[in-house]
Amino acid sequence: MMRTGFALIVIALSLSACGSRTTLKPQAGASLPQPSITAARTPTPEELMTPDVQAKPKRSDELLRRSEERREDKFDLPPS
Repeated sequence: MMRTGFALIVIALSLSACGSRTTLKPQAGASLPQPSITAARTPTPEELMTPDVQAKPKRSDELLRRSEERREDKFDLPPS
């Protein structure tokens, strides 16, 4: 049991070190995807990998910075 757990940990660590840290570029003989009809140019790999605002929106809720009384909520009714 102990050897199996140790072997799994060693395998997981060795697989986690396999990732490449080089810049992205198309394979030899291949090109980037065609730009859309309205695009002026083909986007770069960095532009394709960067999420736009809709994919990663910023946080819009304001956290309370100090204790404040809540406003009265007319929909906060007791259970019936």
